[in-house]
Formats: sequence, structure tokens, C-alpha cells
Amino acid sequence: MSVKHCSHHGDKKKKIIKRIGIILGILIILCLLIFLITWAILQPKKPRFVLQDATIYGFNVSAPILLSSNFQVTVSARNPNSKIGIYYDQLNVFATYHNQQITYFTVIQPVYQGHKDVNVWSPFVYGTNVPVAPYNGAALTQDQSNGAISLVIKINGRVRWKVGSFISGRYHLHVTCQAYIPFGNRNSGIAGVVTGVKYQLTQKCNVNV
Repeated sequence: MSVKHCSHHGDKKKKIIKRIGIILGILIILCLLIFLITWAILQPKKPRFVLQDATIYGFNVSAPILLSSNFQVTVSARNPNSKIGIYYDQLNVFATYHNQQITYFTVIQPVYQGHKDVNVWSPFVYGTNVPVAPYNGAALTQDQSNGAISLVIKINGRVRWKVGSFISGRYHLHVTCQAYIPFGNRNSGIAGVVTGVKYQLTQKCNVNV
């Protein structure tokens, strides 16, 4: 005796699942459209960073081209948006010399920045016996005779945008600040670095998000 299978209930179940999938798809598309339209209206702007000043507490080169340095820099960040807040997740600050990192990472703790708000940080960036590439040896010698050093202060991290109760995913943040710091006496060389002197820079930084 054969048993007949009813296909009616199976077809009905498939139709329900299909309808649910279509409804969910429409809802997702509508949410994305609302978000994109809102985003376009608000026109979010990336934060603006300024390197305000720098203080040298140590700068010493020893053989075979090992660099020990200690700087304190003051950096301000401004949120130019009137309706968008910014979450700065962990930020890493460090210094480079001729495209080579010469200090360790200094961490700036996570912080929320409200509309049009400004945050100011004064982290220490330092490195002990950091090997310097041979091609930078000649550049350091030149800096000795010039009595100044040209550094780049960099800040890397991630940011999130807050619009109302909505918080976006994380975006990479890359900040680059040029810093030309005098040593003091032009003829003193690196051995004659004047420490503890704050140099006003007020240098706008390049920001990429």
C-alpha cells in the first residue's frame, strides 16, 4: 500500500518564507536609504587637527646610529560638525624622521567629542636607543649643522560617527603633522640641544578618514 505525500503544506511554507525574506529585504533597503539621505543632508566633515607646540626634553645620537629622544607635543582636535558627534577610539601618537618611526606609540585614551567641541592632548612621545637607518645618518649630521630637526608627528586610530542615536562603524583615522623644531644655537649641534623649551608651532595637520 503506497503513502501519498501532501505537497500543499510544503508549498505554503515556502511561500511564507519567501514573503518574509522579501519584507526583510525591503526593510533593509529602506533603512539604508534613510541613512544615506540623512548622511547626505548632514554632510559630515572630518575632524581638524592642529599641532600647537612641541617641547624637547631629550635628543641624543649614539653609535652605531642609535637615537634616544623625548618630546612633548600639544595637539588640538576640533569637530567641525554641528549635528554629528565623533567617538575617538584608541589613538596612537608617534614621531617619524625621514619616513622612519623613531619613537614608541603613545596611547590617547578613547573619548567622545560633541558638536563643534575641541579636545586638546599633550602626550609625551619618546624612544630609547632606536636604530636609525644608515641613510638617515647623513641627514642627522646636516641637522646638527642647521641647529634644528624636521619631524613628522603622526596620530593613527579609529573614529565612529554619532548621528542622533545612530553610531556608525569604525573608520581608520590618519593624522600627519609637520614639525620643524629648533635646537637652539645654530652652531651647537645635537650635543647642544636646549631642553625644556616650548616651541610654538601652530601647524595645521593633514587628516585622512
